[in-house]
Amino acid sequence: MQTDIAADIAAIEAISSVPTILEAVAAITGLRFVCIARVTQDSWTTCAVRDELGFGLKVGDGLDVATTLCEEVRDTNRPVIIDNVSEDTRYCHHHTPRIYGFQSYISLPIHRPDGSYFGTLCGLDPLPAQLSNTATVSSMTLFAQLISKHLETELKLTESQSALLGERDTAELREQFIAVLGHDLRTPLSSIMLGTELLRREHLSAQAEGVLERMRRSALRISALVNDVMDFTRGRMGGGIALDLRNESGLEQSLEQVVAELQGAYPEQRIGLAIDLPETVYCDPARIQQLLSNLLKNALVHGARSEPVQVSARACDGQFEISVTNGGPAIAPAKIGQLFKPFWRASSQVASEGLGLGLFIASEIARSHGATLDVVSDDGATRFTFGMRAGASVERRMLARA
Repeated sequence: MQTDIAADIAAIEAISSVPTILEAVAAITGLRFVCIARVTQDSWTTCAVRDELGFGLKVGDGLDVATTLCEEVRDTNRPVIIDNVSEDTRYCHHHTPRIYGFQSYISLPIHRPDGSYFGTLCGLDPLPAQLSNTATVSSMTLFAQLISKHLETELKLTESQSALLGERDTAELREQFIAVLGHDLRTPLSSIMLGTELLRREHLSAQAEGVLERMRRSALRISALVNDVMDFTRGRMGGGIALDLRNESGLEQSLEQVVAELQGAYPEQRIGLAIDLPETVYCDPARIQQLLSNLLKNALVHGARSEPVQVSARACDGQFEISVTNGGPAIAPAKIGQLFKPFWRASSQVASEGLGLGLFIASEIARSHGATLDVVSDDGATRFTFGMRAGASVERRMLARA
């Protein structure tokens, strides 16, 4: 019960307008002691107070509920209003005014969002006051309702924050689990890949060589998936995509290698390649390879089989650009906004096409390079374009160090 009362006090304290409400109540009524009280079957507790009488109650202090008129308000769910105790036939001999020494008193019920009783907005003074007039009663009723509405808002806010924290904790645990799993997969995967390389040196039958090649390709695919997961979790957990930036003059060969590997993986597809890189490019070449691989694989999987995928890379006038274009129907504008989100797939895609991280990681690589990654899609073609400054600007050097 004490924990519940503490939560109720905190709920009132969280309402920033409560001091202003109490000040307004005091000004309208002339009462020099005004408070919000939490009232239960067996307790009366101050949640907020404005005391110009030196009455002595502070937030968290309690009274014997049986000695208060708030008990009557709780039981009847109706306000109690007294202008002058000595002239009031009902309360002139009541024990409560005698115990607390007041002549004027007002108490109105405050309800929780579900309609249940919370407590009262109440006030008192040793001097008589005109409290029962319509204007005062209406104003006090509105103040009590305002506090009830604030309680509802605070409850919804607390529930939303709790839900958000729960989602955030779950997401962090999930991403930590994925990171640990990805890390632990590397050791057995490295053993498998090393084993396939050793077996390739042996004299094997044609059938065995075919099986071994499938094993090698499967291991490479698993390795790529693990790398994607590790990059994703680093990005989501604040690490970002790690870069090893340098002035790279052999980027053409690196990009040609990516195209050759994917051409071998998708022999039925045609890939057109145009590279013009007369300048060095300040970048992380391994990450640029990864970006092109992700963009090109996306084009090979989703592009029209009857049309070639076009890859272009060029550096000119201090600008470096890679574009990947595939044929096929236009991507709907609503879907374009989803393309770079992690784990997102169009409804027509099947699970075997991957984790849905390729374009997300490509966008993160672009962001880490201080570059852009744009997509344009219309009837007949979809083009992804990566663009950045080719030189090592001061800003990008700072980005690399960060």
